[in-house]
Amino acid sequence: MDQAAMAHGTASLSASSLLAERLAAGLEARRLQGLQRELRVRQPGSHVLDLSNNDYLRLSQHPEVKAAAIAATEQWGCSSSASPLISGYTAAHESLLETLKAWYGFSSGMLWNTGYAANQAVLSQLPQRGDLVLADRLIHNSMINGLLASGARLQRYRHLDMAHLEELLSNAGEGERAVFVVTESVFSMDGDYPDLRVMAELKARHGFVWIVDEAHAIGWYGKSGSGLAEAIGVTGHIDVLVGTLGKGLGSMGAFTLFHDDALRRHLLNHAGEFIYSTYLPPACAVAAEAAIGLVRAEPGRCGRLCALSRRFRGMLPAAPAGDSPIVPVPVDDPVEAADSLRERGILAGAVRPPTVPEDEGRLRVSLHADLTESELQPIAAAIKEVLA
Repeated sequence: MDQAAMAHGTASLSASSLLAERLAAGLEARRLQGLQRELRVRQPGSHVLDLSNNDYLRLSQHPEVKAAAIAATEQWGCSSSASPLISGYTAAHESLLETLKAWYGFSSGMLWNTGYAANQAVLSQLPQRGDLVLADRLIHNSMINGLLASGARLQRYRHLDMAHLEELLSNAGEGERAVFVVTESVFSMDGDYPDLRVMAELKARHGFVWIVDEAHAIGWYGKSGSGLAEAIGVTGHIDVLVGTLGKGLGSMGAFTLFHDDALRRHLLNHAGEFIYSTYLPPACAVAAEAAIGLVRAEPGRCGRLCALSRRFRGMLPAAPAGDSPIVPVPVDDPVEAADSLRERGILAGAVRPPTVPEDEGRLRVSLHADLTESELQPIAAAIKEVLA
């Protein structure tokens, strides 16, 4: 080996060693803080009551949804096998998109591989340098990452504080820059939601571009089950509605809906998350469309589910009032509390920093449509026992 090659090999080894030392130190620091994450393998047929996932309507296990996915797999195979602009966009995807547009009353839309990809693409590509984005302080990580990549100026208003949002809008002034307002409808960690009616009124006065993520509201709210915007009656005011197929609809993937097709065309041409990745499998699209049919066929479901949430929260003094499927229960050590619940046959989410601020750890209890009235009291009793 010549001297140049030996020098290159030594430099590579040195760089690898430095990287390994840096990663090890970072992981050790996180371990000492009690924040190191590890995977847990979920086995099929587990005999625990799962209140940790986002399958709020349990449609991932519905016979009609599974049958639709199996039939689509037989027809299309297990993969779309290409990016959407090559040949990955199939008739199955188009059919789902048409169903979504009709369900929500939007004229344009796109499907995405994940909700994270959808949010990141929308918020990195639509706001641009010089624009102003006003976002709820607790928006999802996918939204934050997209906004930081956009180059736009980001200001966060206090969580759910419409007066603070109005103050920031009033101070924004007029000019050539675009102003965006970004929120979730139901927030993923707290299960609470903003006053969308007031936000629509603010939009009418200030003319901002309104982006709403309905991921955790689909299937739980609205006369037809499409989400909180439908329940409040503000869908027509939203410029970009983001939704997921992998929570209430029991499948995988996400969608964005627009009233202005120029937004779709821009993302179609500029969003790397859409352009450069093998597309969502057709079976996921078919399963989601079957799930939508089931949701729309049971218009009374949403009222029953909201009532279920209110009753359960009333059994837990530590839980905040509300009616969403996400019930946060404050606890000092969420990992220990979740492990104790697991020993009692109940699986709940352990949410800790840095996902939430210091001293705001909680159990995240996800309610679902298959829960019966007789199960609520024992679940609440187990949680109170763990918290005692």
